[in-house]
Amino acid sequence: MRLQALRDLVLAALPQTQCTRCGFPDCAAYAQAIAEQQAPLNQCPPGGLEGIERLARVTGQPVLPLNPDHGVEAPRTVAWIEEDTCIGCTLCIKACPTDAIVGTHKRMHTVIEPYCTGCELCIPVCPVDCIRLDNVSGDATGWKAWSTAQADLARTRYEARGRRLSREAQEHDERLQAKAHAKLADLSGHTHTSASDVVAVDRKKAIIEAALARAKSRR
Repeated sequence: MRLQALRDLVLAALPQTQCTRCGFPDCAAYAQAIAEQQAPLNQCPPGGLEGIERLARVTGQPVLPLNPDHGVEAPRTVAWIEEDTCIGCTLCIKACPTDAIVGTHKRMHTVIEPYCTGCELCIPVCPVDCIRLDNVSGDATGWKAWSTAQADLARTRYEARGRRLSREAQEHDERLQAKAHAKLADLSGHTHTSASDVVAVDRKKAIIEAALARAKSRR
């Protein structure tokens, strides 16, 4: 089986909580490591034992007990925000991998429950400790507490968030480049010296051109 095909099968067997407890930045990175045999199958607490069994069937590797260094199999949780305590700092919004938290600066935030994966990434970034977790699956844990439809939704939202962040970063770079080109077109007007100070103008021109070159190389 080709590496990419195996990676896709492994990724589909993961619960897509994007919680990073596996030690990788997201489920896709963990799937890639498993496919390349650079990581074992037993580092995903949200998937639990059934998740390990699914990965074992896909890869042909033996079933291993969940590695406790990465957490324990537990019921599914959903985050909620205490209204009276939230200060609207937006840090939890930035941390949420599925854009499940909405709100604006200095305004109360709220969690859209169907989109929350229980990843807990919003907990440590909250400066006022106003985020709590509710058990929403009772005694059910791992894949028994999480459906394929929920995993598919989480994956779709995570990938959409990645595209949004990439687009916003590109738009930000384009705005900065536009400002730099405007300064190049009128260096004398943007240099706090006399127009006759050729050295200062040339120095500023070199700095701006170097910045534009770096931005171009990152595309």
